[in-house]
Amino acid sequence: MLATYLIGLREGLEATLVVSILVAFLVKSERKDRLVQVWAGVGLAVALSVLFGWLLSYTSTTILQKYQHRELFEAITSIAAVCFVTWMIFWMRRAARSIAGELRGRLQDALQVGSVAVGVMAFLAVVREGLETSLIFYSAVQGASSNSGPLVALLGGIVSAVVIGFLMYATAVRINLTVFFTVTGALLILVAAGILKYGVHDFQESGVLPGLTDLAYDISGALDPSAWYTALLTGMFNITPTATVLEVIAWVAYGVPVLFLFLFRKPTPAPVPAAQK
Repeated sequence: MLATYLIGLREGLEATLVVSILVAFLVKSERKDRLVQVWAGVGLAVALSVLFGWLLSYTSTTILQKYQHRELFEAITSIAAVCFVTWMIFWMRRAARSIAGELRGRLQDALQVGSVAVGVMAFLAVVREGLETSLIFYSAVQGASSNSGPLVALLGGIVSAVVIGFLMYATAVRINLTVFFTVTGALLILVAAGILKYGVHDFQESGVLPGLTDLAYDISGALDPSAWYTALLTGMFNITPTATVLEVIAWVAYGVPVLFLFLFRKPTPAPVPAAQK
């Protein structure tokens, strides 16, 4: 559940920061009449994200289960989730300093077009985070005995993000966002490595990849299935009591170089829009 809480916290805070930037700009520009369109766009983005998450679950458990293609579908969504996580982490690190200015510029342009453009702009700014959250959550909970616990953890992370965002907007409370996104980014890379490992296992179960019986290790006798540390390792990083050779190779081949690049390679600054030069 810690992994899904982290997903909700990270993605939720990104979305909350985007909304708070838009709201603050409208308030300071004395255009509070456009707040209705912003919240309408945000609400529509949230609804679409929930629908997308439900569609993923329904497709896997109802439609593809009937035709015995569930493992292949879960493998493909796992790979897609890893790609989104990786892109999101590195994009946020690169664009963090310029995102506020870009959003204000886009909102200024939308205000000149009309109320519908404001709503569409708010929708597009939030829906990406929502769709990413649904896909990553679906991939992260594959193999869980129950989705209720991870879902509660995800909602808890989102609520925590909203509270943090509100405190930052309404009070003098400040957090070091650079440190926050660095720490959560590093943890999410490990989560993504676990999702990739699970995706490789599903490819092996579906027959796309070989080596399902070639185990790299078997520590089932040393790990107590009911212990808290077993649940933490399995839920957070998908470190299971047994793993195939290809699973371990995938985990290491992704986790080690990506984590190194994220922590030690200096990001290239995002280009500054012409309006801000």
